[in-house]
Amino acid sequence: MQGQVHYVSSMAAEAKLRSLLPFLVGGTALCLGLGLGLFTLKSWSRSPPPLIPPLSSSVSVVRSTPDVLVAVRDLARLESASFHMERVIDLSDKQSKLWGMITTEDAILLVAVAEVTAGIDLSKLSAADVVVDPARRSARIDLPAPEVLHAALDNDKTYVHSRKTGTLAERHENLESRARQEAERTLIESAKQAGLLNRASENARRTVEALVHSLGYDKVDVSVRSPNAAAP
Repeated sequence: MQGQVHYVSSMAAEAKLRSLLPFLVGGTALCLGLGLGLFTLKSWSRSPPPLIPPLSSSVSVVRSTPDVLVAVRDLARLESASFHMERVIDLSDKQSKLWGMITTEDAILLVAVAEVTAGIDLSKLSAADVVVDPARRSARIDLPAPEVLHAALDNDKTYVHSRKTGTLAERHENLESRARQEAERTLIESAKQAGLLNRASENARRTVEALVHSLGYDKVDVSVRSPNAAAP
């Protein structure tokens, strides 16, 4: 009797397992399908590697060079006068062609503007140029001659008004550079003729005199050498 009951129970369990088998197979298939779908989606979302590498590529490489200290100068200059100068430079290069039968030119008209500054180079002042008497509260100083300390064209205001190259003429690319050099030279001479050095001398004398007075000296005598005496 017990053997029969055990046999019936085994038959029931087997029948129940068979009834659940389709669900187990379906669930497993569903899980595999979802996993495969996610893997495929991730694979498609990535950019596929190129089949052929690019023909060329560019990479920017910046290599900084070390800083170089070119020169060190201790400046002891007293700038005491500055002139604003303007001039028009008409420079032309006359050319002869065909054994002198044709005359032509390469010409430029440059409007030049410059600042010319003059003053005293105090580094030229020696111990013999300064005589001080603290007891009498007096001082005598003989300053070096004034000179042009700085002169340069104002590139923002200097410009080429016209540039003409005649027929058969050879165009010289350095003509503007020559015109600028001539402008700077003549502007310095014009500033000197206009009294730049004399004004620089007087202003420097007053400045140094006021400075020495501020140091407590009552009697101060400051003289400035003549620019002509400093010329070679």
